[in-house]
Amino acid sequence: MEIFTLLDTLEDLLEESRKIPFSTKSIIDEEQFLDIIKEVRIKLPDELKQAKWVKEERQRILIEAQKEADNIVKEAENRIISMIDEHEITRKAYDQKTEIIETANEMSREISKGTKEYADNILSNTEDVIKDTLDKLGTNMSEALNLMKISLEDTIKTIEDSRKELD
Repeated sequence: MEIFTLLDTLEDLLEESRKIPFSTKSIIDEEQFLDIIKEVRIKLPDELKQAKWVKEERQRILIEAQKEADNIVKEAENRIISMIDEHEITRKAYDQKTEIIETANEMSREISKGTKEYADNILSNTEDVIKDTLDKLGTNMSEALNLMKISLEDTIKTIEDSRKELD
Protein backbone atom coordinates (compact mmCIF):
# COMPACT_ATOMS: atom_id res chain seq x y z
CA MET A 1 0.00 0.00 0.00
CA GLU A 2 1.51 3.26 -1.12
CA ILE A 3 -0.07 5.23 1.72
CA PHE A 4 2.02 3.29 4.23
CA THR A 5 5.14 4.13 2.22
CA LEU A 6 4.22 7.81 2.29
CA LEU A 7 3.60 7.64 6.03
CA ASP A 8 7.00 5.98 6.49
CA THR A 9 8.52 8.83 4.47
CA LEU A 10 6.86 11.37 6.77
CA GLU A 11 8.21 9.49 9.78
CA ASP A 12 11.70 9.44 8.27
CA LEU A 13 11.46 13.16 7.54
CA LEU A 14 10.64 13.86 11.18
CA GLU A 15 13.31 11.50 12.50
CA GLU A 16 16.01 12.97 10.24
CA SER A 17 15.08 16.60 10.92
CA ARG A 18 17.29 18.93 12.91
CA LYS A 19 16.50 19.17 16.59
CA ILE A 20 16.03 22.45 18.43
CA PRO A 21 18.67 22.65 21.18
CA PHE A 22 17.43 21.99 24.72
CA SER A 23 14.13 20.76 23.34
CA THR A 24 12.47 17.65 21.95
CA LYS A 25 11.17 19.73 19.04
CA SER A 26 12.42 19.43 15.44
CA ILE A 27 12.65 21.69 12.42
CA ILE A 28 11.24 20.15 9.25
CA ASP A 29 11.15 21.14 5.59
CA GLU A 30 7.57 22.40 5.42
CA GLU A 31 7.37 22.21 1.61
CA GLN A 32 8.55 18.61 1.53
CA PHE A 33 6.19 17.72 4.38
CA LEU A 34 3.21 19.32 2.60
CA ASP A 35 4.11 17.58 -0.68
CA ILE A 36 3.95 14.21 1.02
CA ILE A 37 0.59 15.09 2.60
CA LYS A 38 -0.71 16.01 -0.89
CA GLU A 39 0.43 12.60 -2.16
CA VAL A 40 -1.44 10.89 0.69
CA ARG A 41 -4.59 12.76 -0.28
CA ILE A 42 -4.15 11.67 -3.89
CA LYS A 43 -3.64 8.01 -2.92
CA LEU A 44 -6.63 7.80 -0.54
CA PRO A 45 -9.23 7.58 -3.35
CA ASP A 46 -7.39 4.48 -4.68
CA GLU A 47 -7.74 2.82 -1.28
CA LEU A 48 -11.44 3.73 -1.20
CA LYS A 49 -11.91 2.31 -4.72
CA GLN A 50 -10.35 -0.93 -3.52
CA ALA A 51 -12.77 -1.06 -0.60
CA LYS A 52 -15.68 -0.47 -3.01
CA TRP A 53 -14.42 -3.30 -5.20
CA VAL A 54 -14.34 -5.61 -2.18
CA LYS A 55 -17.91 -4.66 -1.34
CA GLU A 56 -19.08 -5.32 -4.92
CA GLU A 57 -17.17 -8.61 -5.02
CA ARG A 58 -18.86 -9.63 -1.76
CA GLN A 59 -22.27 -8.91 -3.31
CA ARG A 60 -21.36 -10.90 -6.43
CA ILE A 61 -20.26 -13.87 -4.31
CA LEU A 62 -23.50 -13.72 -2.29
CA ILE A 63 -25.57 -13.72 -5.49
CA GLU A 64 -23.52 -16.61 -6.88
CA ALA A 65 -23.95 -18.55 -3.64
CA GLN A 66 -27.71 -17.97 -3.75
CA LYS A 67 -27.86 -19.20 -7.36
CA GLU A 68 -25.88 -22.28 -6.39
CA ALA A 69 -28.22 -22.92 -3.48
CA ASP A 70 -31.23 -22.50 -5.79
CA ASN A 71 -29.70 -24.95 -8.27
CA ILE A 72 -29.11 -27.47 -5.49
CA VAL A 73 -32.73 -27.10 -4.35
CA LYS A 74 -34.02 -27.52 -7.94
CA GLU A 75 -31.84 -30.58 -8.40
CA ALA A 76 -33.24 -32.04 -5.19
CA GLU A 77 -36.82 -31.37 -6.31
CA ASN A 78 -36.16 -33.00 -9.70
CA ARG A 79 -34.78 -36.09 -7.97
CA ILE A 80 -37.88 -36.28 -5.80
CA ILE A 81 -40.25 -36.07 -8.76
CA SER A 82 -38.45 -38.96 -10.47
CA MET A 83 -38.81 -41.17 -7.37
CA ILE A 84 -42.52 -40.58 -6.68
CA ASP A 85 -43.59 -43.98 -8.14
CA GLU A 86 -42.97 -46.05 -5.06
CA HIS A 87 -43.99 -45.10 -1.53
CA GLU A 88 -40.73 -46.11 0.14
CA ILE A 89 -38.69 -44.35 -2.52
CA THR A 90 -40.91 -41.29 -2.13
CA ARG A 91 -40.36 -41.19 1.62
CA LYS A 92 -36.61 -41.59 1.22
CA ALA A 93 -36.57 -38.91 -1.46
CA TYR A 94 -38.49 -36.53 0.78
CA ASP A 95 -36.00 -37.12 3.59
CA GLN A 96 -33.11 -36.65 1.19
CA LYS A 97 -34.68 -33.47 -0.23
CA THR A 98 -35.00 -32.02 3.25
CA GLU A 99 -31.41 -32.92 4.05
CA ILE A 100 -30.12 -31.45 0.78
CA ILE A 101 -32.10 -28.25 1.32
CA GLU A 102 -30.78 -27.94 4.87
CA THR A 103 -27.23 -28.59 3.66
CA ALA A 104 -27.62 -26.10 0.84
CA ASN A 105 -29.04 -23.48 3.20
CA GLU A 106 -26.24 -24.10 5.70
CA MET A 107 -23.62 -23.82 2.94
CA SER A 108 -25.27 -20.63 1.75
CA ARG A 109 -25.23 -19.20 5.27
CA GLU A 110 -21.58 -20.16 5.76
CA ILE A 111 -20.52 -18.67 2.43
CA SER A 112 -22.49 -15.52 3.16
CA LYS A 113 -21.04 -15.23 6.66
CA GLY A 114 -17.48 -15.77 5.42
CA THR A 115 -17.92 -13.20 2.67
CA LYS A 116 -19.36 -10.65 5.07
CA GLU A 117 -16.51 -11.21 7.53
CA TYR A 118 -13.93 -10.86 4.77
CA ALA A 119 -15.48 -7.65 3.43
CA ASP A 120 -15.87 -6.24 6.96
CA ASN A 121 -12.23 -7.02 7.71
CA ILE A 122 -11.03 -5.26 4.54
CA LEU A 123 -13.26 -2.25 5.21
CA SER A 124 -12.16 -2.14 8.86
CA ASN A 125 -8.48 -2.23 7.86
CA THR A 126 -9.05 0.56 5.34
CA GLU A 127 -10.90 2.60 7.97
CA ASP A 128 -8.01 2.09 10.44
CA VAL A 129 -5.45 3.21 7.85
CA ILE A 130 -7.43 6.36 7.12
CA LYS A 131 -7.91 7.13 10.83
CA ASP A 132 -4.20 6.55 11.57
CA THR A 133 -3.25 8.79 8.66
CA LEU A 134 -5.51 11.57 9.88
CA ASP A 135 -4.21 11.21 13.46
CA LYS A 136 -0.58 11.34 12.35
CA LEU A 137 -1.24 14.32 10.09
CA GLY A 138 -2.98 16.18 12.94
CA THR A 139 -0.19 15.39 15.41
CA ASN A 140 2.57 16.35 13.00
CA MET A 141 0.87 19.59 12.00
CA SER A 142 0.26 20.48 15.65
CA GLU A 143 3.91 19.84 16.53
CA ALA A 144 5.09 21.94 13.58
CA LEU A 145 2.84 24.85 14.63
CA ASN A 146 4.06 24.60 18.24
CA LEU A 147 7.68 24.73 17.05
CA MET A 148 6.96 27.81 14.99
CA LYS A 149 5.17 29.45 17.94
CA ILE A 150 8.06 28.72 20.32
CA SER A 151 10.57 30.04 17.81
CA LEU A 152 8.57 33.26 17.29
CA GLU A 153 8.12 33.72 21.04
CA ASP A 154 11.88 33.31 21.55
CA THR A 155 12.52 35.90 18.82
CA ILE A 156 10.09 38.37 20.42
CA LYS A 157 11.78 37.83 23.80
CA THR A 158 15.20 38.52 22.27
CA ILE A 159 13.89 41.69 20.61
CA GLU A 160 12.34 42.88 23.86
CA ASP A 161 15.58 42.21 25.76
CA SER A 162 17.56 44.04 23.08
CA ARG A 163 15.20 47.02 23.23
CA LYS A 164 15.53 47.14 27.02
CA GLU A 165 19.31 47.27 26.66
CA LEU A 166 18.90 50.29 24.37
CA ASP A 167 17.18 52.27 27.12
